[in-house]
Amino acid sequence: MVASSKKAESRNIIGERVKEARQNFSPPLTQDQLSGRLAKEGIQIDRVVLAKIESGLRCAFDYEVKALASVLKVDANWLLGISSRKIKSSR
Repeated sequence: MVASSKKAESRNIIGERVKEARQNFSPPLTQDQLSGRLAKEGIQIDRVVLAKIESGLRCAFDYEVKALASVLKVDANWLLGISSRKIKSSR
């Protein structure tokens, strides 16, 4: 059997968008700063885990997606690729 050199497609949907939102935050947040803000919300995600989420090596749990969206001030549906609307709507 020949080993495939094709990289497996990531099942992580939010990684690239978390990184984009973090870098576009005003002022931009480091992974450590984002980790600290998440900790204030009661979500323990350290810098290494954030790096893995952003690179597609780790998926995020639903409660983590909700917290990331809240801290980054973006719509959770945008993080999930469901909506093209980036900014959280005020309901």
